Amino acid sequence: MTLIQNRPPTQPPRVPPLQNGDRLTRDEFERRYEAMPAGVKAELIERVVYIVTPVNEEFHSEPHLDMATWIGTYRLTTPGISGGDNGTVRLDLDNEPQPDLYLRIHSSLGGQARRDADGYVQGAPELVVEIAASSVSYDLGEKLVAYRRNGVREYIVRRTYDNALDWFILRHGRYESLSPGPDGIYRSEAFPGLWLLRGDMMTMTRVAQQGLQSPEHAAFVQRLRGLTGPPTAP
Repeated sequence: MTLIQNRPPTQPPRVPPLQNGDRLTRDEFERRYEAMPAGVKAELIERVVYIVTPVNEEFHSEPHLDMATWIGTYRLTTPGISGGDNGTVRLDLDNEPQPDLYLRIHSSLGGQARRDADGYVQGAPELVVEIAASSVSYDLGEKLVAYRRNGVREYIVRRTYDNALDWFILRHGRYESLSPGPDGIYRSEAFPGLWLLRGDMMTMTRVAQQGLQSPEHAAFVQRLRGLTGPPTAP
């Protein structure tokens, strides 16, 4: 007679938690990220994990809201583009950031990023915005390198402690600083009519509306509408 011993049920292997400084592949980063508690925000930049710490209102959440209002108004009035707030971007095999904000042209209209089967953005959005504390932030270090190498056409860093703004344009594989016009207005090249004048929210809104009423925005909208064909995944 064979004696059958009771054995404890096999437990699935425990998923290690993400830690600042971990060096991981993108697949392993996603596996660990999915097992983290709700509310944790992490990014993979050049295969290094960055856990995002809590942010305060004055130096992050309020300027973030201002920039989101600015960029969201443009998205709502421009067909054929999408945008996101803290959305995961599968940039390449070594980088999976969650930009504070981004805008992209639909891939069916010639945009360089697309929405993949999992619902994430795959590839480089045309424009990325990050809210950073100062010039020493990794937003102006490793992350800038990753965005440049993957072809993000325009990269905006709002530096809150420094009360400054950096707007980079990708030209010939390098980022160059975009200078404002004589009137102090920054004008996007990737998204015609996306204008920004630094100041309070009323000033930003006024100038944003001027950009949306400009001939270059009207021409951009007309071009996108002319490219629109049968419905496809964005």
